[in-house]
Amino acid sequence: MGFNRPSKIQEMALPMMLAHPPQNLIAQSQSGTGKTAAFVLAMLSRVNALELFPQCLCLAPTYELALQTGRVVERMGKFCVDVEVMYAIRGNRIPRGTEVTKQIIIGTPGTVLDWCFKRKLIDLTKIRVFVLDEADVMIDTQGFSDQSIRIQRALPSECQMLLFSATFEDSVWQFAERIIPDPNVIKLRKEELTLNNIRQYYVLCENRKDKYQALCNIYGGITIGQAIIFCQTRRNAKWLTVEMMQDGHQVSLLSGELTVEQRASIIQRFRDGKEKVLITTNVCARGIDVKQVTIVVNFDLPVNQSEEPDYETYLHRIGRTGRFGKKGLAFNMIEVDKLPLLMKIQDHFNSNIKQLDPEDMDEIEKIEY
Repeated sequence: MGFNRPSKIQEMALPMMLAHPPQNLIAQSQSGTGKTAAFVLAMLSRVNALELFPQCLCLAPTYELALQTGRVVERMGKFCVDVEVMYAIRGNRIPRGTEVTKQIIIGTPGTVLDWCFKRKLIDLTKIRVFVLDEADVMIDTQGFSDQSIRIQRALPSECQMLLFSATFEDSVWQFAERIIPDPNVIKLRKEELTLNNIRQYYVLCENRKDKYQALCNIYGGITIGQAIIFCQTRRNAKWLTVEMMQDGHQVSLLSGELTVEQRASIIQRFRDGKEKVLITTNVCARGIDVKQVTIVVNFDLPVNQSEEPDYETYLHRIGRTGRFGKKGLAFNMIEVDKLPLLMKIQDHFNSNIKQLDPEDMDEIEKIEY
């Protein structure tokens, strides 16, 4: 699979995850650091292929992330004969009374809860490994933390429990401690959170049109790989998509009002390189793992309700590039009055965000990969 040495999180977490007797773990890990491969290995190492019932359960906050994790299981488990995956996600309708014989179940909390308690498709007392991925998103999503806790309470005491989260605000930490008994803990220091292999720039702009012009200059100067562009509102995302299409760029738009199938198909097309640019709102900031993404653009800076910088979203957005230690670029398009927000982001992550003059094509072309 192209791994020749373990990443930092794999190096620290795998010995704990593969230990006998099994140990529980709470780990802080960005996406792009190989955490999925790590917990998938743990699941595959505990599965008995001869037993035809669910033995590993992985909860993910979104349909896309569940599918992506499932793909990793299928690739890593290619030679684990007769080990199969099943998705407990909205839209995967399974008649009541069906016997589920797949050993690894990956799904979202609501559907998993439904399969366990209402439809009685999964016997939680037989689960050996329980993984909760992206815990920080789980607790931000209405109902997911309660549902996750209900599922966890029905697991046997010898079940191995693994929880991953990119960030650990107090609320995430309290949730993690409630759900994972006697854990080993791997936490990063705050300064390790910034993504050192991603070079960050900002461009001062007057308005939306100005941002678009700057984007075209940058895009014209360094068209390499694929790009994801984040907008704060659906309206901006739609406007930008139309503008870029009219200028002949191959772009696709991912936004919240799409159906699950439409979203999956857009992401797959992007992954296959059919479109070079994906424009999206925050819906996609997490977990969309496309190796060829070399550029992330914040067409608008992420802010929370009180108009303060949303640090976690910033981290997750620019984390879409520079996967696995590869070099990446992030560009922030900002109005002058947003400069203080950007400076706060710079201080928070203790990183350097350089100003770029969008008219200076020589300077743009110098941004070497």
